[in-house]
Amino acid sequence: MLHDPSHIPQIPMEKEIVLTSNEKSVLQRLGNKIAEIGSLPIHKEKALLWGKMNDLKQERPLVWINEIPWHEMNVNDELTLRTSHPWARELETNLRRTIYQWEHMPCDMIVNDYLDCPIVYKTTDFGIVEDVDTVHTDKNNEIYSRHFKVQIKDPEDIEKIKNPKITYMAKATQTSFEAMQDIFSGIITVKKVGQTHIWYTPWDFLIRWWGIEEAMMDLCLRPDMVHAAYEKMVDAWMDELDQFDGQNLLSLDCNNTRIGSGGYGYTSQLPGKGFNPDHVRPIDMWGCSNAQILTSVSPEMHWEFAIEHDLRWLKRFGLTYYGCCEPLDTKSDILARIPNLRKVSASGWVDVEKAVRNLGDKYVLSRKPSPAVFVSWEAEEARRQLVVFKEAAKGCNFEFIMKDISTVNYKPQRLWEWADIAMKVVEEG
Repeated sequence: MLHDPSHIPQIPMEKEIVLTSNEKSVLQRLGNKIAEIGSLPIHKEKALLWGKMNDLKQERPLVWINEIPWHEMNVNDELTLRTSHPWARELETNLRRTIYQWEHMPCDMIVNDYLDCPIVYKTTDFGIVEDVDTVHTDKNNEIYSRHFKVQIKDPEDIEKIKNPKITYMAKATQTSFEAMQDIFSGIITVKKVGQTHIWYTPWDFLIRWWGIEEAMMDLCLRPDMVHAAYEKMVDAWMDELDQFDGQNLLSLDCNNTRIGSGGYGYTSQLPGKGFNPDHVRPIDMWGCSNAQILTSVSPEMHWEFAIEHDLRWLKRFGLTYYGCCEPLDTKSDILARIPNLRKVSASGWVDVEKAVRNLGDKYVLSRKPSPAVFVSWEAEEARRQLVVFKEAAKGCNFEFIMKDISTVNYKPQRLWEWADIAMKVVEEG
């Protein structure tokens, strides 16, 4: 995530990375495994399937799992870290999770035959973070209940929102890149990767500073203030995007990068016309937006207080994705006004028949089955959900994305079984 409203971003360190021989060996063994997996021809076949779906020429539905409760997944120490250095532990975590998912619940997952070395930059963020009271049911779970304390009460409080300042950290980037090259030399290629897909969602931030009830009331009571705050957020994101573009820090996402709240971004329609591989532009990439908190407002209000503002952002990209958890089955008319829209979220709260009728012949539907099945594990119910949507969406382009999985009750096998069920469903005639 580019921004996290829950904390002030830490400034990355520029220290030399010094690892023990044992730490290097641990990472090398994992790198060897990734290289082995990434070399399999199945990944090129899956990339073609993802691309055809996103080009509206689907051969079959695609399936992917993300937002996994990793704290409940460890089996036979497969996710147990063996390194101590913070940089090494972050890298080891990513490698182990990739291997784990491939071995237990790959679905239509794609593993690269190289490793990403993310560029390092620091951001001042939006100048304001959430102030919350929290309640945890599981101290190891990153998902927990929050009560937001109101920080935007009056129009003058909007000025608390600041434009982020992006600073590329060349030394830290090169240090990380050289460390990875040293570790994985002769094992797997390492590539520098810049900022890819940006999760743009102003409302998810505003409600944390404004308060949910207060913000919804102000749609009616103080609409001018809401418009002003939302425009301030759009301005901030636009300024930040200009900085990424101006400093040449963007990278393509028409690959196995997650797009919006859906699956991979493979498509023949990106990068855009006039593409220069030495300078990726927003028009070469996917954009996205959503307004989950506006679930219950009318299409007219959803347009007025979100999408109409978002068009300034969305128009900068080659293709776009809209939505997350908010049901959009009754809002096709306003979605049609997004000129480059290609994918739409079909969350678990949509009326399936309406979603297919109103959206299914125009866009890729990103269907999100309910993760509630994992609480007590209902295999037949899991299959039923998939089959019902598949039958309703015959002739449409769609993907199944299992996400928002807060718990599997410490029984990861339930998620493995879901993966097997889902693949059988989409591969059936």
